[in-house]
Amino acid sequence: MTDLQHLIVHPGLSLHQLFVRMNEGRAGILLLVDEGGRLQRTLTDGDLRRLLLSGVALDAVELAFPPKAPITAPEGSSHATLLERMKQGGVNQIPLLDAEGRPSALVQMRDLDGPILLSTPHMGEDELEFVTQAFDTNWIAPLGPNVDNFERELAEMVGIGHAAALSSGTAAIHLALVLLGVGPGDRVFCSSLTFVASANPILYQGATPVFIDSEPGSWNLSPQALERALLEAEAEGQPPKALVVVNLYGQSADMAPILALCERFGVAVVEDAAESLGASYQGRASGTFGRFGIYSFNGNKIITTSGGGMLVSDNGEQIERARFLSTQARDPAPWYQHSQVGFNYRMSNVLAGIGRGQLRVLEERVAQRRAVFDRYQQSGVGGGLLEWMPEAEFGRATRWLSCGLFHAESGVDVQALTEAMARQGVEARRVWKPLHLQPLFADCRYYPHRHDHSVSDDLFARGICLPSGSNMPPEVQQQVIDTLDTSLQSARAQ
Repeated sequence: MTDLQHLIVHPGLSLHQLFVRMNEGRAGILLLVDEGGRLQRTLTDGDLRRLLLSGVALDAVELAFPPKAPITAPEGSSHATLLERMKQGGVNQIPLLDAEGRPSALVQMRDLDGPILLSTPHMGEDELEFVTQAFDTNWIAPLGPNVDNFERELAEMVGIGHAAALSSGTAAIHLALVLLGVGPGDRVFCSSLTFVASANPILYQGATPVFIDSEPGSWNLSPQALERALLEAEAEGQPPKALVVVNLYGQSADMAPILALCERFGVAVVEDAAESLGASYQGRASGTFGRFGIYSFNGNKIITTSGGGMLVSDNGEQIERARFLSTQARDPAPWYQHSQVGFNYRMSNVLAGIGRGQLRVLEERVAQRRAVFDRYQQSGVGGGLLEWMPEAEFGRATRWLSCGLFHAESGVDVQALTEAMARQGVEARRVWKPLHLQPLFADCRYYPHRHDHSVSDDLFARGICLPSGSNMPPEVQQQVIDTLDTSLQSARAQ
């Protein structure tokens, strides 16, 4: 849904001012309202140019637009109603009006006429300016002022000393393990309920992953399971070289007991905050608790650079070494000289420009994602069969994805449900399949939350993730809600 800030205009603006507002709004339309804020008509770029061609001066303020009844819809209109009115009127967007006739939103056809995806990029107003600067100054190749500033601005925002902008969150995890000296024969503990990128770098280094279950209060790493795994490793004389702890779906793990255990056993912590930028734990930013923290700016994350990541730490020497390794480990010599293996992991100056613009709207995106979650929770979707991912008392979750868990006795086949929703153009997904269940890691050890219960297995079996984009209009979210409810019947186990 398009922000109305630059779209609503009043009589008395000059033709030049209207052109400026049209450019700022980037919607191809302005909403002309009266002194009471009621919509009088819509203005297009063509309407303004016709005035200009007729001889109206750019500084003219007495502008006469021919009367034209706008195509509108009341707030709360259904997806089908909005789509039908757009098609009948031959328009690609339609203003929503409140009971007084004042515009409250602008819905675009692309929001309605196509699949509803799980989490789409949401651009702000500043990204293009930074990218344009990169083009204007020819800083297109990797590195440049946007990279330096993005690193500084993110570090300042999360409250950590240093940051290195990289090509992906996976690259950041890999470099963290390299910097910790992880190699063949080492063990690395890792959350099991996560995407495979959290653990693949362990294999890159020839080390052995050991997987740790989640706990039900946050869906993140279980301190109880971690303690059992650490005690057993100590008894065997093979303590882990590191722990990769994942903050799932925009919520921090319970870091205090995890850090205490790792300090007790001398284990370095890598905090995988790929999904939790903007979240907090005990008033401190997620991603800043371990020896290293990592963030992801993949296209589906809460903010994006289309593809990218960041490695953060309070250890400036280590971050500087990460920059060295990420640029092919080129020695300081007057020719290309290399004394050790390096990687092509640096972020480009163009993508860093996108990241700088996105960083400016992070708090806004968090608020929008949380509002999406609140609407789901308040809607009663699922007819009482669905309970929502809890928000732990120790911090604030971003609700990057709105996730829920069907009651065990509900008989819902989640796979059948997601497939039924997909047939109606709505993308929903299962909760991550735990890594200890993945064929790639079939021979790896796994420590459940309790000896007789694996929380992550249960979350995978009964959990669902719903479309959660910060740019998803409420009318589109209502379609998701309606689609889930109508699909439930066919997904109930026989």
